[in-house]
Amino acid sequence: MEKTRYQTGLENLVAIDGKSGEAVIKSLEAIAPDLGRFIIEFAFGDIYSREALTLRERELITISALCAMGGCEPQLKVHIGGALNTGISPEKIIETFLQCVPYAGFPRALNAVFAAKEVFAERSVRPVCLREPTR
Repeated sequence: MEKTRYQTGLENLVAIDGKSGEAVIKSLEAIAPDLGRFIIEFAFGDIYSREALTLRERELITISALCAMGGCEPQLKVHIGGALNTGISPEKIIETFLQCVPYAGFPRALNAVFAAKEVFAERSVRPVCLREPTR
């Protein structure tokens, strides 16, 4: 039997975002359950299940886009967790935000790095500084 979009999406959501993703969907149940269903079916069922990109690549793109958009820190934190869950190192997450500086600006990159700092602290993850600061 073929899986429904919802089943596929829910599997991807749990695999990528774990309890954080489930908490987002649960928080929508009382106010906008259809929004939760759209997230599961469309974003995680249709988009995340496409074969051209790996889940790691999708999470790097997602955290880059959320960083560049700015004002999406709650969603960014969920996807930083998703990036860690898919095997992306904390160092690559920080480097991704540094790459966004020339295009999105320092304030958005700073917000993203501070969101990552919170997620890393919650998970007891310590990134290794990739480079000593120059003076």
